Amino acid sequence: MIIVNSIEELFEQTANFNGSVGFVPTMGALHEGHLSLIRQAKSNNDFVVVSIFVNPTQFLEGEDLDAYPRKEEADKKICQLAGVDVLFMPNKEMMYEADELSITAPAKRGFILEGAKRPGHFDGMLQVVMKLLNLIAYHKPSIFRAYFGKKDAQQLALITQMVKNYFINVEIVPCAIVRSADGLALSSRNAYLSKEERVRALSLSRSLRKATELVMQKELKVKAIESVMREVLNEVDIEYIALVNRQFQAIDEVEIGNTIILVAARVGHTRLIDNLWI
Repeated sequence: MIIVNSIEELFEQTANFNGSVGFVPTMGALHEGHLSLIRQAKSNNDFVVVSIFVNPTQFLEGEDLDAYPRKEEADKKICQLAGVDVLFMPNKEMMYEADELSITAPAKRGFILEGAKRPGHFDGMLQVVMKLLNLIAYHKPSIFRAYFGKKDAQQLALITQMVKNYFINVEIVPCAIVRSADGLALSSRNAYLSKEERVRALSLSRSLRKATELVMQKELKVKAIESVMREVLNEVDIEYIALVNRQFQAIDEVEIGNTIILVAARVGHTRLIDNLWI
């Protein structure tokens, strides 16, 4: 594995790629969820690039930018053992100028749910993802794929839309949510949870399992499902429960094969999200 810390080095290394390229963008503090993306990229492609960059433009004022988990040495070792070809670790000065062009999330899908709770977050996220996609694809690989987890479902939808709207030559590959044995969706922010908070955090995945049971019992009414989920989530501070179709439009009834159930909640000081694709 080759570690590159500059754009020039990145271009030098990727110029030697002769085949398909799989790309996994991350903010570090790698866990099994990230590894699942890397493994899928490796199984599908001739070369794999991983980036680690804690992107400041997607953090709002008062959020955990400074406290966000950083484990650079461990991350390097994980990538090496996973068979990554190039690990790209830029800094803020490489990625941004003082007077930048900006990307704005779409007016509807970009300003509901996560967009409503974190205004401006998706603008920064889309900005850095476009930069990274352009950097990795600089030498125009014959096949270029980028891997994103389904846990950030709204992010995934907006990235897919950005690639379509801006005609970016990359295949966006959605990857399944990875959970710990107790059902908690893996996240770098899980490290913030105390032992007691982790127990309460399990109500997020329990609420989604309960929603699954209701759907299997032919209960498709959104209001009924949401009401039961709220009961399960009574020990956390719910930010939202939403049932939407794949286009993130509100629905009154679950559409099998075209529905996502999303939940966001605070457990202590930690904000967690989870979802279920039906």
